[in-house]
Amino acid sequence: MANSLFFFFSKILWALLSPGTLILLMALAGTALLFLHQTKVARLLLGASAVILVLITLLPVGGWLATPLEKRFPANPELPRTVDGIILLGGAIDPLTSYIWDQPEFGAAADRYFGFIEMAKRYPRAKLIFTGGAGTLLDQEYKEADVALYFLESMGIRKSRLEIERDSRNTYENAINSKALMNPQPGENWLLVTSATHMPRAVGVFCQQNWPVIPYPVDHETTPGRSWQLSFDPVDSLDDLNSYAREWVGLLVYYITGKTSAFFPEAC
Repeated sequence: MANSLFFFFSKILWALLSPGTLILLMALAGTALLFLHQTKVARLLLGASAVILVLITLLPVGGWLATPLEKRFPANPELPRTVDGIILLGGAIDPLTSYIWDQPEFGAAADRYFGFIEMAKRYPRAKLIFTGGAGTLLDQEYKEADVALYFLESMGIRKSRLEIERDSRNTYENAINSKALMNPQPGENWLLVTSATHMPRAVGVFCQQNWPVIPYPVDHETTPGRSWQLSFDPVDSLDDLNSYAREWVGLLVYYITGKTSAFFPEAC
């Protein structure tokens, strides 16, 4: 029950408090105040929302938020000779769209799957688990895990090697449910594959569950050395800001609620 309440309220609160929503609410409030002849406050709100949008459009704010997340763990890390298991976190496939079109429909995080497949072939004796159900409030009957099983099999991953966890709705449940299924033992080497911006929170959750993992980040979004490159795409800029701000807010909320042992986790 507690996990369900956390999932529900986190989705609702983020929908209300995301940067894009807040800017929209400022503009709507300013417009409403104009009709109520509260012109001073209305101009302030409308002007502030316009300035914020211009700054987000011109400046790589999203990239500034993403850079420390992606640099927390090295890309292509030195890996041990023996790996006992590999974990793939969901979040790259849209289950409902995949069901409608009857084929896997990937979003921006498709690199998670290809990194996982590469590691699975590199370590043919490693146990494999995909973890991820439906991360939306609606359409819980459509699970990413079902599409993932089909896709990974089509890419040459034997079903007999693969454990599928289809009930988790967020990163916290990924770790809890996967640990119950795989029963990792002390001293084992487990790789964790997820997007680089998501890796700090994911590592923190697994470490808090006393499951040390080796981070294998993929799906990098930033370009080192170009953090000040200007942008002129308001839609993409706002989308980036929403995505990376969500990750920082997630780190804070997970830390406050005891789901991670540190605000900005390191490897355990």
